[in-house]
Amino acid sequence: MSQLVAIRGPARGLPKEGPPNLRDLDRPGLAAWLAHNLPAAPRHRAGQLFRWLHARRAADFSAMTDVPAADRARLGELATTRRLRVGTVLAARDGTRKLRLLTPDDQALESVLIPNEDRGYTQCVSSQVGCALTCRFCATASLGFLRNLAAWEIVDQVYQAQDLLAREVDADGHSPRITNLVFMGMGEPLHNYNQVRRAIELLTDPDGAGIAARRITISSSGLVPAIERFARDELAHEVGLAISLNATTDAVRDQVMPINTRWNIAALLAAVRAVPPHRRRLVTFEYVLLAGVNDTDDDVRRLAALVGDIRCQINLIPFNPHEHAPYGRPSAARVARFLALCRAEGLRAYVRTPRGDDIGAACGQLALSGGEPPRAPDAPGDLSVTH
Repeated sequence: MSQLVAIRGPARGLPKEGPPNLRDLDRPGLAAWLAHNLPAAPRHRAGQLFRWLHARRAADFSAMTDVPAADRARLGELATTRRLRVGTVLAARDGTRKLRLLTPDDQALESVLIPNEDRGYTQCVSSQVGCALTCRFCATASLGFLRNLAAWEIVDQVYQAQDLLAREVDADGHSPRITNLVFMGMGEPLHNYNQVRRAIELLTDPDGAGIAARRITISSSGLVPAIERFARDELAHEVGLAISLNATTDAVRDQVMPINTRWNIAALLAAVRAVPPHRRRLVTFEYVLLAGVNDTDDDVRRLAALVGDIRCQINLIPFNPHEHAPYGRPSAARVARFLALCRAEGLRAYVRTPRGDDIGAACGQLALSGGEPPRAPDAPGDLSVTH
């Protein structure tokens, strides 16, 4: 078999936009930019601009009515307030919605709004155009890896969803809210560490989306050096961590997730154990159940031996079929048995019900599909990525 590629390089870097996009700057960065470019502006001007850009999501400088007209005109000459463009919004039977968004250089990405059982929405956010990793069960891997997303492009996925929900008012005059964020969309978040970190700073700012850090989860497929960096970062004390594990032996994980050929299960779990225990939350291990591949009784016993000493929960995800992967979903009986055996081993395990699979929005299905029901492949085929 040809050698599998664990990590792909980007086809291009972040686009050079010309004038800076002020949505990309955090509070200190915005204050420093203003001090350099509008030195006569009062110190509170940075706070005004930040609120217009992030809390009110102003379309352009002309909407910033409490900023003097002369300053607005000068800002328009020096900077931009660009946003993503909305391509399509697809609605699933279960209320899940998939937003197709376009970047200024006309690259498409997807973000998903998932209704919570109680109220509000969880949003699944993308961090790359395509993905640097080559997980064989994930449709996004079929897109290749074009580039990382800038911090403002990550943040604006949330703002575009907020704009969408703001137009939906119930009988009491209330609009639904985004209560949780998961970095589980297109891309490996920790491969775009700096941009994701700054995006989280913007999204948790009370004058931005105002989402509590404890309601944010970053998922990784096993980029061990970045997980080690995360463990040393103050961010690890605030946001949750999810690890896409999906196998209990290196032989299986090498094939399902080629990143394992660089950092095997032992190295991955050692990095996870170094992450400071979260005050309120457990580490999550995501385990996509692939029929006949990783769903045996022996897999349960090995899983318990691997992670039983870690304060964690296991999210069992029955594989969501699509044409880019050679796998099948286990039967409901097999899933139920796997869950029961996990709990008998003392694991906190739960089955994650597929959401939005009829529009290609479920876990592992984001591949810029048009919304037609995803189909499984006719034959397994070889999806190995080669040098």
